Amino acid sequence: MKLSKFSLRTRIFISMTLLVLIASVLIAAVAIYQYREESEDYHKERLERKEERIQIAIDNALRSTTFPVTEENIPLIFRERERIYQISQEHSLPIHIYSLSGSLLVKSENSLWNDTINKQLKRAIIDTLESHISKRYLIISEKNNKRFLSSYTYITDSRSKPLAIINLPYLEDDDLITRELIEFLKRLGGGFILILMIAILLAYFLSAYITRSLKSISETLDQTRLDKRNNRIEVGESGGELYSLIQAYNGMIDELEQSAAKLAKSEREAAWREMAKQVAHEIKNPLTPMRLTVQSFERKFDPKDPDIKKKVQEYSNTLIQQIDTMSSIASAFSNFAQMPAQKSETLDVVKIVRLALDIFNEDYIVFPNAEESIIAKFDRTQLIRVVTNLVKNGIQAIPEERSPKIMVNVFAEDTDVVITVADNGIGIDDENKTKVFEPKFTTKTSGMGLGLAMVKNIVETYNGSITFISQPDKGTVFKVKFPKS
Repeated sequence: MKLSKFSLRTRIFISMTLLVLIASVLIAAVAIYQYREESEDYHKERLERKEERIQIAIDNALRSTTFPVTEENIPLIFRERERIYQISQEHSLPIHIYSLSGSLLVKSENSLWNDTINKQLKRAIIDTLESHISKRYLIISEKNNKRFLSSYTYITDSRSKPLAIINLPYLEDDDLITRELIEFLKRLGGGFILILMIAILLAYFLSAYITRSLKSISETLDQTRLDKRNNRIEVGESGGELYSLIQAYNGMIDELEQSAAKLAKSEREAAWREMAKQVAHEIKNPLTPMRLTVQSFERKFDPKDPDIKKKVQEYSNTLIQQIDTMSSIASAFSNFAQMPAQKSETLDVVKIVRLALDIFNEDYIVFPNAEESIIAKFDRTQLIRVVTNLVKNGIQAIPEERSPKIMVNVFAEDTDVVITVADNGIGIDDENKTKVFEPKFTTKTSGMGLGLAMVKNIVETYNGSITFISQPDKGTVFKVKFPKS
């Protein structure tokens, strides 16, 4: 699994823990490597010290011998009074002496080292020894899972003339060093475990501290909305990077509020301009026939006409009808512009809906409610307005040639109250469904199209919602849903 899929806090925690583990492994590896290097250096230096002392003992033996110091007498010199055995035991090291041609001449008796004895030296060893400046040759070898250092050098007379070749096989005994290494690693492991526990705790609290501010910023960003006032983030003691981020967010919030205020102002002005156009348009509609009526009355007025009273009555009825139209237009826009007040009162929704339906007093409006009472908090007047507007909208949607039927239901749904109003009207086309709740939208020949917009405005004021389902030429069902409290 990729580390990037984890949260920032988890990644910080895992990274710090892995860092301590990797550091621990590297320190252990370096310690083991250092021990091995020191072990090799120790054995090489120890062999050199033993070799120097043995060379001194051999020189003493050559000076004190009664035999002539020649290559041929080397076996006799070192067998005399068992000198080779004495030197070997004194320095705890086996000694092999070869002729210059590589043949074994004499050796210290020690069965432990039989595997390291060669009866004849390889020509490569002799040639290397002759060509080497220091006249010393060191070979590292392994036999029977044991590591040996074999040193080859010359035995010389007082004039530095080579007489023979001496071989000192040295067994690298690492038992003591290995025990020390194991003991060191145990102590190091204990220390690492303690450090790891401390690192885990530090990583946990440090990651929590680092991400706490980021989490606060994230939660605040999630709550940022264009339609409400957003809170600024308090800077506090945040670090440099977080401080810059918080300052940028606070600056964005300030700009957002300014932009939202400008946008709201612009939208209000645009809405009022549009409303003014609609009002002017609706008022012009009755004014035109009124003007024509007055002009016609002026041209045709004849006091001597026997039907003058009848004609005046007709003119008056026409003017009154158009004045009533203008009055209804003014009332509709006044009701729409008046925002419903938040007067939450405890009421019986079933009772109020039944009361609103009694206004119509029509047999085709059916209210077969199964529940006797549903208590909720709502404004009584506004609830009546919602129901009457929905029912009126349903009635107006039914064609004259069709038998009207309006079905109203009220029921509880968990903690909400639901009111449905269904009609058998012409329905709503798909192209008009998105415009239903827009002010001034209507498909009827009369009315301003403000009823459903006003209903939506009222319902949303009380944290509710209004939806609908419609089938063309079959009818529409409006559903109002709002919380009980």
